[in-house]
Amino acid sequence: MKRSTGKDPGPPDSGEVQSRYYPRRDFLRLAGGCTAQLTLAGAFAGGTARPLFAHRPGVKIVQEVPWGRLEEVGPGIWALVSTPLQDRATLCNGGIVQGRTGVVMVEAFGTPEGAAWMARQARALTGRWPDQVVLTHYHGDHSAGLPGLAGPEMEAPVIRATAATRALTRNTALGREDEALLNALERVAHLPSGEVTSVDLGDREVRLVPREGHTASDLTVEIPDPSVVFCGDLVWNRFFPNFVDTIPTLLTPAVRALRRQRPTVYVPGHGPVADSADLDLLVELLDRVEAHARRAHREGTEASEAAETLVLPSALEDWYRFSPQYPERALAAWLRELSAT
Repeated sequence: MKRSTGKDPGPPDSGEVQSRYYPRRDFLRLAGGCTAQLTLAGAFAGGTARPLFAHRPGVKIVQEVPWGRLEEVGPGIWALVSTPLQDRATLCNGGIVQGRTGVVMVEAFGTPEGAAWMARQARALTGRWPDQVVLTHYHGDHSAGLPGLAGPEMEAPVIRATAATRALTRNTALGREDEALLNALERVAHLPSGEVTSVDLGDREVRLVPREGHTASDLTVEIPDPSVVFCGDLVWNRFFPNFVDTIPTLLTPAVRALRRQRPTVYVPGHGPVADSADLDLLVELLDRVEAHARRAHREGTEASEAAETLVLPSALEDWYRFSPQYPERALAAWLRELSAT
């Protein structure tokens, strides 16, 4: 693995990361991230949202199970699209990237069983277990499966994550007294703070790019050729994004920064695989929420009242909401930040 130059200041203390971004009384509530909302959705949505997970015509599906499907999105690159409305083994999207000298798995998913299943898919598709696992952020639906990535049948992979992701995940594990997750976090190799890390797979480069927006611990996994971006929860497709601990002023610029000048496959944190047109729709949604929030702030309107008058463009009206409170939550996040500044 090649790292860009620059001194790594080392991992922050978990309490430091917690206090910088999240009040202590809110931390464990936030730590579940999208997991609680996905569970709620499964309880109430039934088959309503299932068509929103539909794949594009002509997509090659190499595996399909109750909790998701594996799509081939490029030579040696597979995306897992999780469909967690009935079976929640994985909960979030992720993927597998194969190179001549190694295999990278994106995300540890929401359960140890889901992580172990994905590792077995990597072995079936590539002939080897994942050498490295990359976490895009700390939320439980992306990280809680880490204990499933060690056992008698496979050698434990190196876990790549930002120092913030490790610290925040550790706080979650401590709060829940999850010894298995705490032990798994000992295998995390910190990425340099604020720097792009290049992972050399022999015939393929994988770039790990630290970002902020959905949380303080975001990371994207980017393959230059073919152009594929695993976005984590910075990108949601056909689903209204969860602003549970979003930094609104950073989110939209982070999403815009993912745009490429050539055709690109974007693997969102939730929802079907996206293209540049889908990314533009998300930016349009985020811009609309921001404009509405700024108007509400000027007029002294509370988030609950402002949410009642939020109108989305017609192309976005059918975007599914895991919770009816999502628009209010998004506006509340904006109003908190605008009031603080």
